[in-house]
Parts: sequence; C-alpha cells; structure tokens
Amino acid sequence: MTDDNILAQYRDSIDNIDAALVFMLAERFKVTQAVGEYKAKTSLPPADPGREEKQIARLRQLAKDAKLDPDFTEKFLRFIIEEVIRHHQKINREQ
Repeated sequence: MTDDNILAQYRDSIDNIDAALVFMLAERFKVTQAVGEYKAKTSLPPADPGREEKQIARLRQLAKDAKLDPDFTEKFLRFIIEEVIRHHQKINREQ
C-alpha cells in the first residue's frame, strides 16, 4: 500500500466521523428545540446554569476517560450550550 493510499484511508475515516458528528449534532438540536418549546410553554427560563455545570463536569470526566483534552471538550460544550440558549430565548420571544 502506498503512502497516498494510507492517507486516503485516514481521510475517508475522518470524513465518516465528521458526517456522524453532524448528524449527531442535528439530532441533539432537534431534542433541545423540543426542550425550548416545553420551557416556553411552562414558563421555565431558557438557561439552567446548574444543569449546565453538571453536564460540563460530567463531560470533562468522560473526556479524561477517553483521553481527550477536557478543556477542549468544555469549550466545545459551552459553544453548543450557548447556541441552545440562544434558540430557547428566540422561542420565548415568539411565544
């Protein structure tokens, strides 16, 4: 096998993983959209700082277990949480 073939296989795997990540994020946002609609109907605030901190701590530990940088994981999760809260605030304004 040539070096080009090896690199192509690695890149194919990366492409598959990226596709899976996109679909997983899409599914996550479908669920958080439903959560935002529920919160708006029941007059709950868009953000839940206690839940967010527990999730971050839990995912930091999962990252450590997976030998992934917990700081990177936290930054990634905070980015997602901020986007979810933004969506929830928009739903609240529309209600």
